[in-house]
Amino acid sequence: MTSPLDRAGLRPRVDQALSVFLAGQRARLLSIDDALADVADALEAFVLRGGKRLRPAFAYWGFRGAGGADSEQVVTAVAALEWVQAAALIHDDLMDRSDTRRGEPSVHRRFAGKHKAAGWHGDGDHFGDNAAVLLGDLALVWSDEMLHGSGAGLAALARARTVFDEMRTEVTVGQYLDVLTPVTRDTSLERAAKVARYKAAKYTIERPLLLGAALAGASDEVRSVYSGYGLPLGEAFQFRDDVLGVFGDPGQTGKPAGDDLREGKRTYLIAAAYEKAGATDRAELDRGLGDPELDEPAVQRLRDIIVETGALDRTEAHIKALYEAALTALEKGDVADEARTVLEELADAATRRAV
Repeated sequence: MTSPLDRAGLRPRVDQALSVFLAGQRARLLSIDDALADVADALEAFVLRGGKRLRPAFAYWGFRGAGGADSEQVVTAVAALEWVQAAALIHDDLMDRSDTRRGEPSVHRRFAGKHKAAGWHGDGDHFGDNAAVLLGDLALVWSDEMLHGSGAGLAALARARTVFDEMRTEVTVGQYLDVLTPVTRDTSLERAAKVARYKAAKYTIERPLLLGAALAGASDEVRSVYSGYGLPLGEAFQFRDDVLGVFGDPGQTGKPAGDDLREGKRTYLIAAAYEKAGATDRAELDRGLGDPELDEPAVQRLRDIIVETGALDRTEAHIKALYEAALTALEKGDVADEARTVLEELADAATRRAV
């Protein structure tokens, strides 16, 4: 069965738009200095050799569902979301001190390795960190350039501007709340849900849908339907990610098993465990979460606490309820039939992480 991400040939078309954009940016960088080939190589590898193109898919089908006609200009516009994603992931890996992304060295590790291999002066890890900050910033700058150079039309781009700006602000402050929560030891479900909403849910599904709606000049009714569908689905998507971060197969996630525990992330899954844990289990959670040296037996013990407190079952039930709420909202709206079908398929795939 064809993946919903490949309907309308979307994934290769997004890849092509990114390739064309990158070729232009590579030439631009090399006109400044040959040393910037390393920057072009790293961003090309990061963006073109991985990623499911989920956000462009939601934006594209949001556009089509609101009556927009297919065009390469619109595909290029929605492909700009991959640069927002790249910026978020590059910075996220740096903040989490993650060694890998999609089975390859994370950007800060890549540049630290380059420093070591070349025998350059100074601290290689510090150089790698600096490079990751700058490449993440550059990816965010390029998201703007790609959207506004897409040829989608001035009126459409003017409508999309507000959504695009709001989305980038939300994901950035969501990232801040994500790094704030562990240091303040906030284990509430309310805070965990808010972090999930702003760090991931809104910019993964709701805002891309609304970006597509804005490009198409959608009605208030359609935009309301997209929010009613996109926000709970985005939260379900993030909660599935949280489950995979603790229980997932590294071959599927591209990250070592239990990394979310070593990073001390206070996700909905963890907050649910804290809420039901007794004093002894709470103390174990406090000791283990955020310990970068956590070994496999210690990871397994934390997993056992999560299961024994009912947190895993509770999170799975919450994912299911959010998924059903999203589909109910979609059913009520005046969304074009083909787009509705694809959005239903995307909802199923996103909550099972089968995309």
